[in-house]
Amino acid sequence: MKPARAPMPMNRLIKNRLYALMSAAAACLLLAGCFTYSFTGVSIPSEVRTVYIPFFPDNSNSGLGFLSEDLNEALINRFVNQSRLRLSSNPDEADIFFEGTITNYRNRPFSVSGDDRTDLNRVEITVRATYQFQDRDEPEWTRNFNGVFEFDPNEDPIDGEREAALEAMQTIARNMFNDALGSW
Repeated sequence: MKPARAPMPMNRLIKNRLYALMSAAAACLLLAGCFTYSFTGVSIPSEVRTVYIPFFPDNSNSGLGFLSEDLNEALINRFVNQSRLRLSSNPDEADIFFEGTITNYRNRPFSVSGDDRTDLNRVEITVRATYQFQDRDEPEWTRNFNGVFEFDPNEDPIDGEREAALEAMQTIARNMFNDALGSW
């Protein structure tokens, strides 16, 4: 049988707990100073205050009149609601701006049942976009962004396609936002 340990004196116990608490607080302060990211995972240089987001023309031959508006709305909501940037109505007065076009739209069967009936359709949208700082001659990037979403054409084909296109545009807007502001 081991001999029982003597209890730690009260002053020493309080001193050890106080030391641990102060060490944890100091570590938190040091770590907080090392990070410049916001809760959305982006950091924006202080000199960048405004963004210009145009309507991207729809060159996809989709026949759908809402794609350009949906993309514009998704991008504005993303940049205004998830950053401190203000929207500019003039590209010449904005600190950063976008240009681009909707280049491709597809709505085709994705999943077929055993009786050769389509269970799911997939909407695929491609946007070619350029992101640039106003004070620079060359863009930061020019690239394609893709968004996909499936829907059941047997339930409500018109609203299903519309909702799938909107979800695909949300994906594109999120990826453009992350690529533009996540790289600082």
